[in-house]
Amino acid sequence: MANQNDSFIDEVTEDLRRDRLFGLFRRYGWIAILVILGIVGGAAWREYARNQDEAKAQSWGDAILTAREAEDRVAALSAVDPQGSASRKLLSEMLAAGAEAEAGLTQQAAERLKAAAKGVEGDAVLHDLAMLKAVMAAGPAMDAAERDRVLAELSKPGAPFELLALEQKAVALIGAGRKEDAVMLIGQIQQKDGLSEPLRRRLSEMMITLGAEPDRAEGPGPQTMPAPGAN
Repeated sequence: MANQNDSFIDEVTEDLRRDRLFGLFRRYGWIAILVILGIVGGAAWREYARNQDEAKAQSWGDAILTAREAEDRVAALSAVDPQGSASRKLLSEMLAAGAEAEAGLTQQAAERLKAAAKGVEGDAVLHDLAMLKAVMAAGPAMDAAERDRVLAELSKPGAPFELLALEQKAVALIGAGRKEDAVMLIGQIQQKDGLSEPLRRRLSEMMITLGAEPDRAEGPGPQTMPAPGAN
C-alpha cells in the first residue's frame, strides 16, 4: 500500500512539474525563440558579409590585374574602383605611381603618393609607406627641406618604417656629399634591432662604397645628426 501511495505521489509531482514547465514555456517561450532567431540571423549575416567582402576583394584584384596589362597603365590603375576601401585606393595609387616612376615621371609619382597618403592618415602603416615611397620616387628632386621634414617624421623611434627612413637619410647625406656624416649614421643604424638581412646588406655595401669598415658604428644616436639638407 505504501508503495502504491509513493508511486501515485510521484506521478502527481511529475504532472505538476510538467504543467509548470509548459506554463513557463507558454509565458516566456517567445524569449527563447527570439534568442535562437537572433543567433541564427547573426550567423547568417556574418556569413553573407564575409562572402560580400571576399567578392569585392576578388573583383578589385581582377580589375588591378587587367589594369596592369593596359596600354596606359597609369590611367587604368587610377580608374580602378576601390569599392569604398581607402586601403585599396592607396594600393591602386601606389601601383600607378610605380608605373609613372618606370616611365621617368618621378616627380609626378611622388606627388601622387603624397596625395594618396592623405587619404589614409588614420592608418600609420599605409600612410608612412606611401610617404616613404614618395621620398624614394622623388629622390634628389624633392625639396631638401620637405625631404628632411618627412624623413624626420618617418624615422621617429617606433615608427613603422623607422629603419628604412633612416636609410633614406643616409642616402640623402651621401647625395649631399656629406660622406663622414653618412658613415656615422649608417653605423648607428647597423646597431639597431630589427634590421632585415637585405637592409643589412645595403648598409654594408654603402659603407664599402664610402671607404669605411662595413660594420663601423660610432658617435651619438641618429636623432642628433644634422638634417641632410642643413647648411
